[in-house]
Amino acid sequence: MASTSDIRNGLCIKFNHDIYKIIEFLHVKPGKGPAFVRTKLKSVTTGKVIDNTFSAGHKIEDVRVETHKFQFLYHDGEFYHFMNTEDYSQIRLLEAALDNPGLMKEGQVVTILINTEDDMPLSVDMPATVILEVTATEPGVKGNTATNATKPATVETGATVNVPLFINEGDKIKVETEKGTYKERIKE
Repeated sequence: MASTSDIRNGLCIKFNHDIYKIIEFLHVKPGKGPAFVRTKLKSVTTGKVIDNTFSAGHKIEDVRVETHKFQFLYHDGEFYHFMNTEDYSQIRLLEAALDNPGLMKEGQVVTILINTEDDMPLSVDMPATVILEVTATEPGVKGNTATNATKPATVETGATVNVPLFINEGDKIKVETEKGTYKERIKE
């Protein structure tokens, strides 16, 4: 058993007869009344995100997890297939278990959290940033650069990312995986 002081991003807990991963939290100490923790929880089975508030000192049931490195192999339309980099065993996951599957390249190594009680995969943690090639985007119009204007660009994985006007097809860009946002252009 853990308490609200143990809450951190990525912690998996049992809540309302399901397993949730904490994706955001905020400790609040109001001037009047008791302290509490405001959290955003994502169900690892359905992918649904809920908001919940725990009072300070509230006991929460944490789930013991192990992390393993897996390589992303392919997506067959319904499942995402991964291979363990240590023993070459393979697992498949539904899209709901992935935070941002559109930014995952084949061959990319990710960290998968596995429940130690029943060996079920809970969630996939991607690297903080990925480097992707822009495959399709409209050319930037000269004169539209007075503000931080952006345009949609399709990257090699098929995802759409808003990029600055100076980005062209064939450019490699760094994308933040948590929010799916453009970070910078990679020069070769």
